Amino acid sequence: MSLDRLALILIVIGALNWLLVGIANFDVVASLFGGTTSILSRIIYIVIGLAGLWAIRLFMHPRAEEKK
Repeated sequence: MSLDRLALILIVIGALNWLLVGIANFDVVASLFGGTTSILSRIIYIVIGLAGLWAIRLFMHPRAEEKK
């Protein structure tokens, strides 16, 4: 699995978590890993944030269809 695909998966997980926070005031990461201040939750938040930063570079590379 490429880093791009892994980043996309993590971004989708983060987006779904934020959707639940917005709709139902329910943070899945916090509820599964001991609250928003637990070290495990913070690590997961950081990893998802890093995936978002990694994905920014995808905007700067033309897709394969555009290269032709």
